[in-house]
Amino acid sequence: MTRERRGWSLARQLLVLQVIIVGFVVVAGAVLAYLDVARRTEQASRDEVVSVALTIADSPAVIDAVEAPEPSVILQPFAERVRHDTGVDFITIMDPQGFRYTHPDPDRIGERFLGHIDEALAGRVFTETYTGTLGPSVRAVVPIRDGREIVGLVSVGITVDAIAGEVRDRVVPLVFVALAALLVGMSGTYLVSRRLARQTHGLGPAELNRRLEYHEAILHTVREGLVLVDQGGRVTLCNDGARELLDLDGDIEGKALTDLGLSAEMVASMAPNRTTRDEIHLTERRVLVVNCAPVRSGNRVHGTVVTLRDHTDLQALTGELISVRGFAESLRSQAHEAANRLHTVVSLVELGRYDEAVEFATAELALAQQLTDRVVDAVSEPVLAALLLGKAAEANERGVELVITPETEIDDAVLGGTLAPRDVVTILGNLIDNALDAALEGGNAPKVFVTAREEAGELVLRVEDTGAGLAAGEVAFDRGWSTKADGRGLGLALVRQAVRRGSGAIEVGRGERGAIFTVRLPTALVQS
Repeated sequence: MTRERRGWSLARQLLVLQVIIVGFVVVAGAVLAYLDVARRTEQASRDEVVSVALTIADSPAVIDAVEAPEPSVILQPFAERVRHDTGVDFITIMDPQGFRYTHPDPDRIGERFLGHIDEALAGRVFTETYTGTLGPSVRAVVPIRDGREIVGLVSVGITVDAIAGEVRDRVVPLVFVALAALLVGMSGTYLVSRRLARQTHGLGPAELNRRLEYHEAILHTVREGLVLVDQGGRVTLCNDGARELLDLDGDIEGKALTDLGLSAEMVASMAPNRTTRDEIHLTERRVLVVNCAPVRSGNRVHGTVVTLRDHTDLQALTGELISVRGFAESLRSQAHEAANRLHTVVSLVELGRYDEAVEFATAELALAQQLTDRVVDAVSEPVLAALLLGKAAEANERGVELVITPETEIDDAVLGGTLAPRDVVTILGNLIDNALDAALEGGNAPKVFVTAREEAGELVLRVEDTGAGLAAGEVAFDRGWSTKADGRGLGLALVRQAVRRGSGAIEVGRGERGAIFTVRLPTALVQS
């Protein structure tokens, strides 16, 4: 099976591009520097030969020697001495016709000067590059004047080879500097490329683009919430699912967790460097399962990844399942008690104690029917009636008397509309469960008093227990608060969430017997 050939990685492409750019810049800089050095050296040589030629032409001794009978005898030693002292390659002094009085090669004395002298004879100083007896040279030709008369000419020159040698001497350090710059540039480019290769995992531009598109598609497609938090506690990524679950609007990325309007418990759970597993949190409208884990690369921690799952429906179904289990357990207990009572009645009949058997059977039936009649007469709404009957049976089994107060009166059309019956069951069921637990801890003759009525356009649910009540400063509706050591502390938090969903209010107080929880829900939102 042939493997599809992968193109160059992004890091390799950038490495090659940077190498080309750095190499071009260094080479271009070196060439420009070389040209500048060559130009400056040639100009310096021209300035030098002009200066030397003018100095010789202005010397009185030279002027006198030119007009002497044997000029070469005087001028040749003088010219050679000046040539050695100044470092030029030749000094030629000649008559106005161009015949030499001096030359580095004495055999060339008396021959005609090779070069142009017309401008000098016209009284001007000029320079040129010309090939003479010593090869190509940069030379200056200057007239020698005796007053206004031109009595001779002087030419001073430096060979091109000498200038080139000087340029080479100046360029060698430049070459080393260019090589050093190239080496440093290549090394830096290589190190940057290696780092980029590690960060991009050796992927090419097309692969990176494809992965980014997949990344964006997944983030915006999944229903679960995903939030990335850096080490400073700021959000670096928040997908659409998280925005919906946390009810966040606007630009979230870059903001601190404390600025998002989340609860203190949620912010603490999502804090950097914290590991959280399947922790339940409540928002205004949802029950969320939160998981947090640090994001590590090697030994470094870059932040925290937070996943959010909507647990609202499952939590509601769990609550309903618990209620159903409670009802079933109550029915099982009642069936067991009914069997015991039936056996007792049968035994009394067998003993011939008919009056006692009738009295025992009707007394138990009267108590059960009395409770049922009281609930049905006061609460016409079937969901609430079933809930109260089930809780009454559960309370009786646990040894707590559940009292439906005389003020209780609910019409059968009270539920529906915006607030689902399930929310009312969540509110009243959790309040009664909490009251039962508190009453049992309160001591002898535990009781729970339940009131449910319509009052001034509101559905009022009131639950009172004979327990110890709430201590000052206790925050009963916070997630995790519980009166039991092994409690999860979620029931009352769910109550507060359901009340807020229904735009209602909840009050907690202390009565003569224990704690009192009062919930008020606007019937405009409750009724259809």
